Amino acid sequence: MRLFVELGYAAAIALVLVSVCGIAQAQTVTDNWRFETGEDGLVKASVYATNKLITGGGALSYSPILTIACRANGEPHWTEWLQLNDAVSASRKITMSVTVDQGSKVDESWSVGPRGRMLVRDGADGIRRLVAANRLQLSWRFGLLAGRGEADFDLAGFGKAVNQVAGSCNTDPP
Repeated sequence: MRLFVELGYAAAIALVLVSVCGIAQAQTVTDNWRFETGEDGLVKASVYATNKLITGGGALSYSPILTIACRANGEPHWTEWLQLNDAVSASRKITMSVTVDQGSKVDESWSVGPRGRMLVRDGADGIRRLVAANRLQLSWRFGLLAGRGEADFDLAGFGKAVNQVAGSCNTDPP
């Protein structure tokens, strides 16, 4: 009888551990994503780059932030942007080199946002290409003589993040 009770106790502990580990594993997929819904109907999911950019003469470093967003009011409007601490010197458009997973590098035109600290690309096609991806690398020039910036993103959970944003926008994922 004692052996039966001990085996039952061990099985119960194993069941709890398996369920807790399963929950932890499921949560880690989207743990790196931050979700936000604004009063203006903008639903966002953001992730930090895995690398750091050096600023302030090398004294400070930061990780750029990639954000995908959908506007819930009216027709859903998908967009993605890269948030920087350092401004780029371009005023309207900038050429962004994009590499998805280990594919070839593609140059795209992105808009320069307020104070040059945000690089923006509108449209669902940019988000659609990342749904099945594991990694995104972005590269751009800060200015003519200022050098290049690079951001590397681990896209684990991207598909789930897109689905959550689309659900909040009451639309289909791109």
